[in-house]
Amino acid sequence: MVKVLVKKLDPAVQIPSYKTIGASGMDLMAFIKEPIKLPAKKSCLVPTGISIAMADDYEIQIRPRSGLALKYGITIPNSPGTIDPDYRGVLGVLIRNEGSKPITIRRGDRIAQLVFQKFSTPEIIESQQLEVTDRGEDGFGSTGIS
Repeated sequence: MVKVLVKKLDPAVQIPSYKTIGASGMDLMAFIKEPIKLPAKKSCLVPTGISIAMADDYEIQIRPRSGLALKYGITIPNSPGTIDPDYRGVLGVLIRNEGSKPITIRRGDRIAQLVFQKFSTPEIIESQQLEVTDRGEDGFGSTGIS
């Protein structure tokens, strides 16, 4: 099991948690002093009040919550947002209201999902020639549209 250190920047901060045994994403909560009124078609950065340290071969992916997307049109424009393993600052979530009405974000609201993903760092080697494949250089739509 991978160990992740979570630093609460305030005693009142809620640490992310899994809501069910089979969940792959942890709920990430807003930690704000005052509610944020987010107009339709606008974005804002919502702090979470936590910093994280994890293994060097893991990243955090910040993903939208499906219920917020369905009910209110709330999304994460750079989804999935990436938190690199060497980042130690406060986690923030870029939220966009794609709905037609303003929404209010309050302290403790579940605003996103946090997913841990293992990754590898490849060795990049410059080459003058690449292996030939059946597809070759055929791009968008070249393998069919269905």
